[in-house]
Amino acid sequence: MGGWSVLTVAEVAAKFAALREQMNRVIIGQDRVKDQVLVCLLAGGHTLLEGVPGTGKTLLALTLARLLGCEFNRIQFTPDLMPSDIMGTNVFNPKTQEFDFHAGPIFTDFLLADEINRTPPKTQSALLEAMQEKAATIDGIKHNISPVFTVFATQNPVEFEGTYPLPEAQRDRFLLKISIDCPSAAEEITILENYVKGNRLHDIAINDLGVAMMADDLIAARRTAAKLVRVEPALLGYIQKIVAATRSDDAVQIGAGPRASLALLDSGRALAILRGREFVSPDDIKEMALPVLIHRVTLSPEAEMEGTTLGDVLRRLFEKIEVPR
Repeated sequence: MGGWSVLTVAEVAAKFAALREQMNRVIIGQDRVKDQVLVCLLAGGHTLLEGVPGTGKTLLALTLARLLGCEFNRIQFTPDLMPSDIMGTNVFNPKTQEFDFHAGPIFTDFLLADEINRTPPKTQSALLEAMQEKAATIDGIKHNISPVFTVFATQNPVEFEGTYPLPEAQRDRFLLKISIDCPSAAEEITILENYVKGNRLHDIAINDLGVAMMADDLIAARRTAAKLVRVEPALLGYIQKIVAATRSDDAVQIGAGPRASLALLDSGRALAILRGREFVSPDDIKEMALPVLIHRVTLSPEAEMEGTTLGDVLRRLFEKIEVPR
């Protein structure tokens, strides 16, 4: 991992272009979603995926794990799930008269937290340390997790019965919230044609995908994005104004904090690399502002009663801010 500095921006862009090409074999359409997921991956963040059942959220996470040669675990978040079910526990071994640590599914590279809003907040919060520190503390002992540990959490936007809204502190740990829509008519027909031919996309992801980029390359790419992509001072001011605007609008009850500014900066740098540039443009920031902020901002009750959507409020705020030249 010490040779990361030999990766140029162009090399990182080429590696991610190859990764994207292999993703296209499994994920039909959904170009915006694939762009945003790769941004999140390159920026080293976690992803909150929202979409109705059957839109490929699980398939997306599994595909990326396969293409990166990473270990993949899935946790189905249910109302009876306990923190120890996620992190693991110490079990007494009568032969050695000592406690042995049995690692939970959180000790992996890529973790799919399926329907995360179906489990109580106590269990949801068990993910917080792991997401922030890439470590888990069990019985006072800190256990390190994979350096590429990435959480893909899914939630269903249409079912509210038996769900628990994610606490603000946990939502803030997700770099992006990505909404996945149903495929277009042409894309859905392509999926059906593959199925008729016996080419089931899930089977392709498991059996036919080779490793397109190693985990060490991913770590190197993240460091390249952080070190070698130029951000002009005027863009830092632009980022600050975008995030600060969410804190003073009448339609907003809770605005975004400083972590959102850092997330927007990291996302802009990652998008610049994916577009083959060594500098961040205002368009990069503007494109990433909505997925960075939409889960970090809470509408006021009055705005909700008027039928205002959070997306409409954020877009209105963005348009008010002068774009640096």
